[in-house]
Amino acid sequence: MPALKRLAILDDYQGVTLRLGPWDRLPESLEIHVFRDTLTDPAALLARLAPFDAILAMRERTPFPRSLIEQLPNLSLLITTGARNRSIDLEACAERGVTVCGTPSFAHPTVDLTWGLILSLMRRIPEQEAALREGRWQVALGHTLEGKTLGCLGLGNLGSRVAKVGAAFGMRVIAWSQNLTPEKAAAAGAEAVSKERLLAESDVVTLHLILSERSRGIIGAGDLAQMKSTAVIVNTSRGPLIDQAALIAALKAGRIAGAGIDVYDQEPLPKDHPILSAPNTVLTPHLGYVTEENYRAYFQGAVEAVEGYLAGQPVRELRAG
Repeated sequence: MPALKRLAILDDYQGVTLRLGPWDRLPESLEIHVFRDTLTDPAALLARLAPFDAILAMRERTPFPRSLIEQLPNLSLLITTGARNRSIDLEACAERGVTVCGTPSFAHPTVDLTWGLILSLMRRIPEQEAALREGRWQVALGHTLEGKTLGCLGLGNLGSRVAKVGAAFGMRVIAWSQNLTPEKAAAAGAEAVSKERLLAESDVVTLHLILSERSRGIIGAGDLAQMKSTAVIVNTSRGPLIDQAALIAALKAGRIAGAGIDVYDQEPLPKDHPILSAPNTVLTPHLGYVTEENYRAYFQGAVEAVEGYLAGQPVRELRAG
């Protein structure tokens, strides 16, 4: 493996990467440059990254399509936080001889956040907290979770954890995904139902699907119209799973009671994005994986990836297919 001279750490929004990782284990000759912003202009991004032979990407904040990879003449090692990254073209990396490595990652922080959004919506916590600070007392009525129906779109690692918490709250739990079996649903304490039934019967709809061409836009205007007017929807997976324009229209028309959203079609979210003015929303800036514990695992793994590469023994290597 060739020696590494420059490492770029991308999209460090909070400025914590160097504090939370054992970077002092790496050779002093390796220059480390930290960038705290996300560049969306292709030319500007290319100019920034061209000098680097190693790059650490924070999740999917900066995509690495073939068009970018083929223009990075020095790139030898690309590290992504987490065990996979669908915004990296692994085939293009392989063709260019670029080693791609992942890091350890925890799934449960997203479960925490999902329930934070659900509870905030159902008990109207942000609204009540804001009113209290303004000197107003008990301005609205919330809803209890016990006896309500939780609908999980997706019942994999995250969805099944969310389902079990719902059951602990005394909720009836139903689930749907394209390949879900009754047996798998039962193992998570849920009942497998059709997508139509899930939307029609749920008081809380929560999405836990991987974004793909098959799942993109899986909740559109017609799906939102099937929901109860008293129901809320929560998305901590990926923004494009829901037709954002349709969601905003449904919220403004009062066709659903609210939405808790952590992920968006465009990130970081522009200051003038219409979702910010949509009523009955609890919005967070893609915080699902953003915890100190997760970051420490990410950056420990990133240092291990550099060390493994320099030793000619890449760790947690990601390959196409």
